[in-house]
Amino acid sequence: MDVSSNKGFIFVLLSLALCVMHINAVDTQTCVNRKSPCFLRKLPCPAECPYASPSNPKAKVCFLDCDSPICKPHCRARKPNCNGRGSACLDPRFVGADGIVFYFHGRRNEHFSLVSDDNLQINARFIGLRPAGRPRDYTWIQALGILFDSHNFSIEATPTSIWDDEVDHLKLSYNGRELLVPEGHLSTWQCQENQLRVERTSSKNSVLVTIPEVAEISVNVVPVTREDSRIHNYQIPDDDCFAHLEVQFKFYGLSSKVEGVLGRTYQPDFQNPAKPGVAMPVVGGEDRYRTTSLISADCGACIFSPAKDSEKEESVMEYGVLDCTGGANSGNGIVCRR
Repeated sequence: MDVSSNKGFIFVLLSLALCVMHINAVDTQTCVNRKSPCFLRKLPCPAECPYASPSNPKAKVCFLDCDSPICKPHCRARKPNCNGRGSACLDPRFVGADGIVFYFHGRRNEHFSLVSDDNLQINARFIGLRPAGRPRDYTWIQALGILFDSHNFSIEATPTSIWDDEVDHLKLSYNGRELLVPEGHLSTWQCQENQLRVERTSSKNSVLVTIPEVAEISVNVVPVTREDSRIHNYQIPDDDCFAHLEVQFKFYGLSSKVEGVLGRTYQPDFQNPAKPGVAMPVVGGEDRYRTTSLISADCGACIFSPAKDSEKEESVMEYGVLDCTGGANSGNGIVCRR
């Protein structure tokens, strides 16, 4: 074999090696939470879900639970798991931190605190109806209002008479100003000031909201279908399909005194009042958790207080007001601008 042949053979081998390296390339995950046992450890994603943001919207994503003592990324679905801990779906059906299922009906057209902690408040607006002869409202979560530091963020399912999968039924707002996140899988909005991030997990109607070191919130908009109405006798009218949210929360660093319809289940000594063995264990607390608006923290049991962040607010004000609405002409992300 001559020299030129040897060089050609070596080139082919190198090309194949590079191809294999590219095929086997995987994302890595790193926890930036200083309290995490995985802090700053760079860990590769498993082969079953090698990417944190896969191009295929149906693929599972790589996820690292920074609260877990086992520093090992695993696979999870991007949309809410309505049977998983921290979820709220249906009318509405909650799964607490203890894994116990319970229902909280609240009242239609009112607001209730789902989570209230020192640095986080999450409220829900309930919509619903009361058919003739029924003793209570049927309710669903139509919107979430999130308060953290001195900011507020809201996410709503917009009303519609007829459900259309090709229409986006999400409305997002940050500090009272509407956000326009371009439609499309992986389209992203992010605020440089506090790293609040909103990423579409499908082209329409599904997003993942991340508040670093505080919470991740997976949201999906769905209608009450005619079949649901028939089975449960909701008696849904023809002019409203009651578009509502399916949500699942992942929290980081909640205090031991956290409150709220869902938040209280994260207390270390919480005893769930839901009766075991009951088909629909309903818990109360409407009076303790009712708030006057979607972005108020004035319920009887609320403990949220943004006062501790006053120094942070002063330092921000020194540099002017931040414009976090950005421009919606790019699917590559919208960032805060001064």
